[in-house]
Amino acid sequence: MGDNADANKAAAAPADEAELTPEQQAKKAAKAAKAAEKAVKAAKAKARLAEQKVQLASAGTSDKKKKAAAASEAKQKEEAEELASALRAAEATPKGKKKDTTAAMPRSYHPPAVEAAWYDWWEQQGYFKPREGATEEPFVMVIPPPNVTGSLHLGHALTNAIQDTVMRWRRMCGRDTLWVPGNDHAGIATQTVVEKALKRERGLSRHDLGREEFLKEVYKWVEKYGGSINGQLRRLGSSLDWSRSVFTMDEKLSAAVLEAFLRMHERGLIYRDNRLVNWDCALRTAVSDIEVEDTEVAANTMLSVPGYKDKVEFGVMKEFAYPLEDGGGELVVATTRIETMLGDTAVAIHPEDDRYKHLHGKFLIHPVDGRRIPIICDAETVDMTLGTGAVKITPAHDAKDFATGKRNNLEFINILNDDGTLNANCGKYAGKPRYEVRILIEEFLTSKGLFRGTTGKDMVLGICTRSNDVIEPLMRPQWWVNCSNMAARAKAACAPSPQEAVKGESFGIRPPAAQRDWNRWLSNIRDWCISRQLWWGHRIPAFYVRLEGEDERAPGGADEMMDRWVVAKDEAAARAKAEERFPGTTISLSQDEDVLDTWFSSGLFPFSVFGWPTQSADLERFFPGALLETGKDILFFWVARMVMMSLSLTDKVPFEQVYLHSMVRDAHGQKMSKSLGNALDPVDAIEGISLAQLHAKLEAGNLDPRDLKKAKAAQKADFPDGIEQCGTDALRFALVSYTSQGGDINLNIKEVVAKRHWCNKLWNAIKFALLNLGDNFVPTPTHEAAGREFADRWVLSRLKATITSLAEQLEDYDFGNATQALYSFWKEDLCDVFIELSKGVLGSPEGGDPAVLQATRDTLWLCLDTGLRLLHPFMPFVTEELWQRLPRGASEGAAAPPASIMIAPYPRPADAGTEDWHNPEVEAHMKLAQNVVTKLLSLKSDSGVATKIKLKAYLAATDASRGALQATSDAIAVLAFCSSVTILQEGESPSGDTGVEVIDATTTAYIDLTGLVDPKKQAVKLEKRAAELKKQLEAVAERVALPAYSKTPPEFVEADNQKRATLAANLASVEEELRRCTL
Repeated sequence: MGDNADANKAAAAPADEAELTPEQQAKKAAKAAKAAEKAVKAAKAKARLAEQKVQLASAGTSDKKKKAAAASEAKQKEEAEELASALRAAEATPKGKKKDTTAAMPRSYHPPAVEAAWYDWWEQQGYFKPREGATEEPFVMVIPPPNVTGSLHLGHALTNAIQDTVMRWRRMCGRDTLWVPGNDHAGIATQTVVEKALKRERGLSRHDLGREEFLKEVYKWVEKYGGSINGQLRRLGSSLDWSRSVFTMDEKLSAAVLEAFLRMHERGLIYRDNRLVNWDCALRTAVSDIEVEDTEVAANTMLSVPGYKDKVEFGVMKEFAYPLEDGGGELVVATTRIETMLGDTAVAIHPEDDRYKHLHGKFLIHPVDGRRIPIICDAETVDMTLGTGAVKITPAHDAKDFATGKRNNLEFINILNDDGTLNANCGKYAGKPRYEVRILIEEFLTSKGLFRGTTGKDMVLGICTRSNDVIEPLMRPQWWVNCSNMAARAKAACAPSPQEAVKGESFGIRPPAAQRDWNRWLSNIRDWCISRQLWWGHRIPAFYVRLEGEDERAPGGADEMMDRWVVAKDEAAARAKAEERFPGTTISLSQDEDVLDTWFSSGLFPFSVFGWPTQSADLERFFPGALLETGKDILFFWVARMVMMSLSLTDKVPFEQVYLHSMVRDAHGQKMSKSLGNALDPVDAIEGISLAQLHAKLEAGNLDPRDLKKAKAAQKADFPDGIEQCGTDALRFALVSYTSQGGDINLNIKEVVAKRHWCNKLWNAIKFALLNLGDNFVPTPTHEAAGREFADRWVLSRLKATITSLAEQLEDYDFGNATQALYSFWKEDLCDVFIELSKGVLGSPEGGDPAVLQATRDTLWLCLDTGLRLLHPFMPFVTEELWQRLPRGASEGAAAPPASIMIAPYPRPADAGTEDWHNPEVEAHMKLAQNVVTKLLSLKSDSGVATKIKLKAYLAATDASRGALQATSDAIAVLAFCSSVTILQEGESPSGDTGVEVIDATTTAYIDLTGLVDPKKQAVKLEKRAAELKKQLEAVAERVALPAYSKTPPEFVEADNQKRATLAANLASVEEELRRCTL
């Protein structure tokens, strides 16, 4: 301190410097300067010392951080090695053998290790098959057969998660179960894939190979790549009886298709007619309605169309004029498809339109080929208020015009070849692509002075989902199913409610809204075109008869003689029929080149899989089925056709119940598609995937560069860090929990990740149990709740409530509420409350009451064993893994315990030994206690006190709640992290600084904050709280004062009264605390 003292002395020298000589002044100044310099140096030295201390402290902190990081890294490495070891051990299990679960549990849940080996063991044990010799009524489902060359998508994942949940539940309930797998041959999809591969790899078309050789190539492709989805279904845990797996092109199902066609044709249900179909020019085949997506197109939109180098403009209305035959004027019409004017055979006007009454009965001249075109009057076709009030009619290329043509006996002129080029009916335009002709026709009409201009117009285009081609309505002779009587019968078979369904006679639909859709659609059904211009599929068993010496008339063409078809099982039978019809004439036969619509064979699936038309033992036992679960989008394309065909061919409804799930959309409610980048592959959620890998999968596709850029941006926004490995169980539970009977499912991947973390909570619960039950624990044979501690009786009551709700919800297929009930029990009741409360007993086994210890262990075991069995249908892998690790023993009964949770009994409300579990009083007491805990924790948080700091709590109670609080005070102390919980006597107040919160009209909670909070700051918070409470009271008072309030229902009045009482009590307590803070 010396240097600083010298400086201070110099600073304190006398102010009168005149008494000093110049020499003295100089010496004094020099001395002062030196002292100042020393002071500066000392300050710098002190600063350097302080800096060094900071650096040393920082270095210490840095060292600590480095050590912490190193420790964390070492721990992660150790855990990774532990998990890798567990995975190696699981994967080392011989195929079909039971996994060894005797080793210590890894410290965390690892989906690959948990899911390994179990499925093969289940299958090897025969758990997926119906029981031999079983006589009770079976529970049967057939899978909606996925495409043989397809891959798993979220729709499949949802369907199979729901179906497997139902099947495992029914199996555990003791039902003899059968779930039949199979694959659909997927005519268009499979043929398209193989044709593209042939072109890419060998430069060949199917026509280059010929039909027989091409079909060999398809079978090779199916053998090599087909069925991969079956492996993915195994990955999902689907408990299908693979020994019964079928393929819609195999011998058994093909025989059913043949017999169905023959019978339906014989009854007049299948007929030949020349009608409009959805024609795909790129695929050169008719396609079903389900393969056509109605797409909204804005005005003047340019779209890419297969086969065209340049984009084609859509959303344009073009007007042109037809000259009158007598030269007396013209008639202007408008169209978005001007090229179809080459097939116009009339122009329609409204019979009451005064503008055109002078044209009744007159003719127009076609400007291209000079044909006379009649002007017809048709009130059904024409709306006088739209456009020019005149409508061009093209009966062969428009559904409405087709009907108009039939009503008015018009000529039907087809202008298109199968490939979308114009045919010989179009003169100089023959052979040219349709959209090139669109431009040429406009140029021609302009040159003739007949073009009147264009207007942008929003429109809807039918786009084929297989080829992205624009669908063309086209006239073709095809085979059709007459649906009118079949539909009426199917409509009548739908029971008023699912509960009223009678097996074989009627069926129920869930959700209820689907029944209205069912009735509406079947009431307006159209006949079904079943011809497809493909080679892959069930070839139509129809033969065209040609008589010797006749002109060649190709079947399928406009000049086909439709009475020349004979339908028979083979050519020999067809020849016999033809010779009988045309005796004494030399004939030749050619089988129809077309195949049947894939939906035809799918419509037979519920009974063809059991050998129909043979009256087999399987058909007798397993048909009709119990449940058909599928997406609501194919209610009409598949479900309706199954019902219609089953009633027609077997006289039975194919299933007792239909459950329809909704469409899966992304987290933003958008439809999932590759072009949007939001199509989630379920395997990516199961295994995890990086953002770079997600991008790579997009790049491997054939997206337009602009769509690719958008898709990548969407992926980056939704999955910035990729997708975490979640496992099968988490994905299944998340999908099923989203299921609601109605709206679409907006799937957020974060929910799947959350369920994966929940699996880890289950894992830790079992680890806790194994640690605390002890090596020699054997469950007590009796399960009664009587005599157990409060927490034990409470959790058993909650378990009973969960069992009861699950029984009702699963019977109603209410999966959303069922999963919520399970999640709530496991997380909120068992893990967050009971396990926390049990730690005090289980943590001191030596010093506690042995009877209480055994009862607590028994209760914990009961909850875990029962909870896992409740959860198993939803999450099969993790529940099997954990259940196998739990002790088994006398509590299972005299018989040997089940080898697998799959065949363990599903908990039911009426199970023996659980009669006294339901305890409303205990649950009410704990509910009040939990409310108190919530308020106490909230008080801590509001006061800035860490949750786990233990404080004293006080509870003021009326007689109505005093008993409940006394019974639960220990539980409150544990759950709210309180050092003590004191029940105050009537009129007693806590001492010191306290936080206060009114629980309800009977209970007020206080927490001791003495020395922990600033009274002034606490007073500010209390004033703010008091103001909020006053505002809420005023709002209730204003509502009650309204004149209309006198009409308020009594239950709402009572609720308002209770709310006012609680708010007033809360305000009084806050104001009292505020008074004490300001003393």
